Amino acid sequence: MAEPRRWYLMTYDIRDPKRWRKVYELMKGHGERLQLSVFRCLLTDRDREKLRWELSKVMDKEDTLLVLGLCGGCVERVKAINPKEDWPEEPAPFRVL
Repeated sequence: MAEPRRWYLMTYDIRDPKRWRKVYELMKGHGERLQLSVFRCLLTDRDREKLRWELSKVMDKEDTLLVLGLCGGCVERVKAINPKEDWPEEPAPFRVL
């Protein structure tokens, strides 16, 4: 049986441009960019912890990461102006370059 997936809103503040680029590239493989440093990701608990571990190897003490888990009700209440799309139950697969 597959692990359940949940939506997460992940945002970061990286002080160094080189580290920012590394974090951005890592995040691209796990979610969809909504804004410059804001991603939405549909992850299992295992995927979320693996991503946090990978990010911790790239980020410095002065950098910050915020991971917000969203319940089904929260996802329904998300409103955006000019959104690309709704938050579907299962998104299209992400490409990893």
